[in-house]
Formats: sequence, C-alpha cells, structure tokens
Amino acid sequence: MNRYPSLSRPAQRGFTLVELVMVIVIMGVIGGIVSVFMKSPIDAYIASGRRAALTDVADTVVRRMARDIRSSLPNSIRTSGSNCIEFIPTKTGGRYRAEEKSLGDDTSLDFSKADSTFNMLGSNSALPVAQQIGANDLIVVYNLGITGASAYDPAISNNFTTVTSIGAESAGETTISMAPKQFPLASAGNRFHVVAATEQQVAYVCNGTNLYRSVASAPSTSATCAASGPIIASHVNCAQTSFNYSGSDLARNALVSMVLSLQDSSGTETVTLQHEVHVSNTP
Repeated sequence: MNRYPSLSRPAQRGFTLVELVMVIVIMGVIGGIVSVFMKSPIDAYIASGRRAALTDVADTVVRRMARDIRSSLPNSIRTSGSNCIEFIPTKTGGRYRAEEKSLGDDTSLDFSKADSTFNMLGSNSALPVAQQIGANDLIVVYNLGITGASAYDPAISNNFTTVTSIGAESAGETTISMAPKQFPLASAGNRFHVVAATEQQVAYVCNGTNLYRSVASAPSTSATCAASGPIIASHVNCAQTSFNYSGSDLARNALVSMVLSLQDSSGTETVTLQHEVHVSNTP
C-alpha cells in the first residue's frame, strides 16, 4: 500500500498559434495608430530644424553684407538691376589740417593746386592695425557721387590719390605723403576717407544659385557686377533676391534694402529674409 499518494498537478497550458497571431496583429494596429499621431510632430521638428539652419545662414550673410555696406565710402553705393550692389569700401578716415602751422610749412591740404603732402590730425600708429594708413592706400576727399566730385569719375582722374608714404608723427599729427593731386572740393568738416589698397571696389552679385563677393583692384566708371570671387552663399533663389538703394532720395542718410532667399540642398524648403541698412552719406 502506497503510504505517499501522488500529489495532484495542475494541467500546464501555453499560447496557441492563433492567440499569438492575434497579439501580433493587435500590436501592429496599435503601432500604426501611434505612428500616425507621431509622424506630424516629428516631421515638424525636422522641418523647423531645417528652417532654423537656413535662417542662420541667411542671417549671417546679410549681417556680413551690412557690415561691408556701412563701411562704404559716402555716395559710392550703386546698384545694377536688382541682383547686384557695389560700393567702394573704406578702412578708416580722419581729418586733415586745413591751415598751415606756419606760413609755407606745407602741413595743410591745399585745394588750389596739386598737393603732395598734408598733416592728419591724430596719430596713425594709435589706430588699430587693420585701420592704419599705409603705402598704396587711397585718399578720398569729399566724394559727392556726382559729376566733378565722384570717385568713379575718370574725368577728374577719379576723386582720389595714392598714399606714397607715412611720415613722422609729432604733436598729435601724422604727415601723409601722396601722389600729387588737386582735389576738386574741400570738405566742410575737413574729413578724408581711406580706401585699402587691396580692396578698392566690392560688389555682391547674385547669379545662378550663388551669391558672390567680387573684388576689383580699382573703381570702375560703370558697374561691373562680375559673378566671380568667393561664394558667400549657395542655393540662393536669385529670382526672389534683390538689392535696392535709396541714395538718390536722401542727401545725407541713405537706405539699402536687401531681400535674400535661400533654399535647402533639396530645394523643398525656402527661407526669405529682409534686412535694411542705414548708410551715412556725409562726405
């Protein structure tokens, strides 16, 4: 006689194939529903990131252009069509001595003849290195942008001359020697501007799908607007990009209006920025 009767064991069961298939189907349906609701926020996040990147590029480009344009020689900005703006950039400026220290010492800038030397009020060496006047830089006085007083006017050999050397500094003044030049008009504020030897004319040109920064070695009578030089922005929609200058309407304070339209590499996303630059045309 068995003194230890067998313990009753519950029957063991597992998932049937039908149950497993039903679970997979239900999970697929739930996953599909979730993906439908998640797709739009994810697409919006990706699109916003793409637009932010485009906006950042466009903002950097227009700020760089604005910095260049603000440093332009008064009354030197001009446009050719709507896709080109050019100007004469300046590196610094100063005031010239209008009267001689003593009779015949040639320290003033003489407008009655071709003068070759004058004293600048201030020390050239005290200026930041990038703004110091050097040999082959250009001196421009009272550029009005009109016939007879224009840096673009070849009839007066252009309203500028070349610096030959920088002389001694004494009593807070600097002697500047230049190629003999008779400037047509004196500045009411005894001001002069300096154009760097390396960049004497700059143009921003939108051509094809690129925005170029073109540099010329000397001011040209007519607008050049050559699509050459470094590319500062690509994938540009030139049909929607424009430059407008209101200098002919405002005598001393001009306005440059820029519209820059950029696309992503696929051409599916476009960002358009408008930027205005106030320019002082006081010569």
